[in-house]
Amino acid sequence: MELLNDMALFIEVASVMSFRKAADATGVPNSTLSRRISALEKAIGLRLLHRTTRKVELTEAGRLYYDRCRRIVDEARIAHEQLGEMLAQPSGLLRASFPVDFATVYLAPLIAEFSRRYPGISFDFDLTPRRVDLVTEPFDVAIRMGELPNSALIARQLARLSVQVYASPRYLDISGEPATPADLSKHECLGFSKSGKWSLHRAGENIDVEVGGRFQINSVGMARRLATLDLGVIMLPREIVQEDVAAGRLRQILPQWAGNPTPVYALTETRLLPAKTQRFIEFLQEHLNEKSLAKGSRKTDTSRPE
Repeated sequence: MELLNDMALFIEVASVMSFRKAADATGVPNSTLSRRISALEKAIGLRLLHRTTRKVELTEAGRLYYDRCRRIVDEARIAHEQLGEMLAQPSGLLRASFPVDFATVYLAPLIAEFSRRYPGISFDFDLTPRRVDLVTEPFDVAIRMGELPNSALIARQLARLSVQVYASPRYLDISGEPATPADLSKHECLGFSKSGKWSLHRAGENIDVEVGGRFQINSVGMARRLATLDLGVIMLPREIVQEDVAAGRLRQILPQWAGNPTPVYALTETRLLPAKTQRFIEFLQEHLNEKSLAKGSRKTDTSRPE
């Protein structure tokens, strides 16, 4: 047990590269941390950390030991937490990364409800467009939309979003309303970068339409906003545009046709999750299904990437 405790203290120091910060986080005095890690190095027979007055750095042996031991320490903590769930609600800081527009438009009310259900959990959310690295960055879970290439990350499918075609009433008054998917080739289509083709289907019939326009966009929110400003046609999940449709800023067109459903995944580095993360994923699965976002989807658990 003493070895595991010293290993955990080493992981804390190596994670922040600072004895002082690790002491603040653990409540263990700086001098005790230094003494315990020195004893660990002596027991191993190798130096794990380079210490100077200004900084702390991992040695080659330290990097190897950190990579191997971090999972051991995490699994030991999770084992204790899972047993402790019989006595207490999940707690701690939940770090999550979200797609910006889906989070602000659709997930925010669910997060508010989740926070009320679990008052012991605090939150740190990242809503930048970048793809976070769950291996090297301190995130518990990332929510991602769209098909995912293969990787060692664990992906749990939360929903499949229905994708439809929309435009503003004024744009349709000026440019006319498409009667068939092929008519989209004559319209200003607000597409994402490198997307020159939209795929639509209905009742077993599929068609690919070459689309184009002056705006190539890599932001769902920007495409949605430009469409409300009468600049073109968009094809997006209905959950993203439902407020604009309800307010009359956008109108669904080609109602018999739909784009390929957009899957939503919860990505984690490991299947062994602390209670706070497990409850959050289960909550999203439950509520997204309740709102009919995941018709036909299953609660899958596959090794897929971010």
